Amino acid sequence: MAEVLAVRLTPRGGRDAVDGWALDADGRPYLKVRVASPPVDGAANAALTAFLAKTLKISRSAVRLTSGETARVKRLELDGIAPEDLTKAFGPKP
Repeated sequence: MAEVLAVRLTPRGGRDAVDGWALDADGRPYLKVRVASPPVDGAANAALTAFLAKTLKISRSAVRLTSGETARVKRLELDGIAPEDLTKAFGPKP
């Protein structure tokens, strides 16, 4: 079973980093992530996938973008990850 993660991506953010958790208008948590790559030809999405895989210590193939390819808010499926792994890596959700 895969864990679903909502991410608000900021391309050209200067560096690859996590800026913490936030809540959307409906009260659902999402992770704020910035990457240095520009939003051209999928470069920012590839950087996001690589960054999350490295941070969570899973393979890149275990991170799949399921929606939001061209949107700022994206949904990803993470194989081999439990909710407590996300808490350990990024802190508790709000």
